[in-house]
Amino acid sequence: MWCSVPERLQLHLAMLALQFGYAGFHVVSRAALNMGISKLVFPVYRNIIALLLLLPFAYFLEKKERPAITLNFLLQFFLLALVGITANQGFYLLGLDNTSPTFASAIQNSVPAITFLMAALLRIEKVRLNRKDGIAKVIGTICCVAGATVITLYKGPVIYSPVPRLDKPSSPMFNSLGDARGKNWTLGCIYLIGHCLSWSGWLVLQAPGVVASGIAFAVQIWCIDRGGPVFVAVYQPVQTLVVAIMASIALREEFYLGGIIGAVLIIIGLYLVLWGKSEEKKFAAKESAVIQSTPEHANLRSQTHIKTSLTQPLLPPSTENV
Repeated sequence: MWCSVPERLQLHLAMLALQFGYAGFHVVSRAALNMGISKLVFPVYRNIIALLLLLPFAYFLEKKERPAITLNFLLQFFLLALVGITANQGFYLLGLDNTSPTFASAIQNSVPAITFLMAALLRIEKVRLNRKDGIAKVIGTICCVAGATVITLYKGPVIYSPVPRLDKPSSPMFNSLGDARGKNWTLGCIYLIGHCLSWSGWLVLQAPGVVASGIAFAVQIWCIDRGGPVFVAVYQPVQTLVVAIMASIALREEFYLGGIIGAVLIIIGLYLVLWGKSEEKKFAAKESAVIQSTPEHANLRSQTHIKTSLTQPLLPPSTENV
């Protein structure tokens, strides 16, 4: 039945399911923190489950492609684990504990811009300020940084507060997330920025290759292969919207003006960076087409010239005998 569905619709359904899965993870993680789970134990459980899921596939499907374990590989794996697992997940849980799922998801929209900034500083990414794609990426990065700064420094008044259900007994799992009143909101946002920096650094470290972990990354890779990276990244803000709805219904989260303004700035910056990347690929495709066509044209002309010169007679045509 799934095979009969058009591929474009499959891509949209897969990305929507993926964003709902990520959104559910945000809400469930906050519910687990409300229940008192340790912020150090939770990532351990998460990665043990991921290991058990991936180990059979890695062993049977990539057994012949496994590279030799050298000191260089071990060092790279250590850096990836330190940045992408320990720092990434640790900062995320610390930030989530002091803020809310919606703002954690909103700040994550700045990851493409932060990744672009890191790659540009490390000369992995080229920035051309004389073209519109380069200007768009720079402005998008500035918008994302401004949005994250607004969320961090300006909480603002409550603009939406769901009415608590009085007919249900209170449970630690469903404590109000607006109850980051007893926590340090600014510190939580700083932790989340550290989470985004770690995530971006993890992506930059993988620039020479591709590392996939978990079902979510497998779905993302399939969608990138069929729909392109821009198609996948455009769905990122959907996660923020779904998280906001889920957290409002399940956990009675309150929304603040500063968070909404910052989220809007981050999403605008995200789309500017993605649009710049899309335009950059179009420019690169045109340049490569010109480069490929020029030698072919030159070779064709030279071959034609050689052919005509070879067929020309060495002596002038003999005149008829009079």
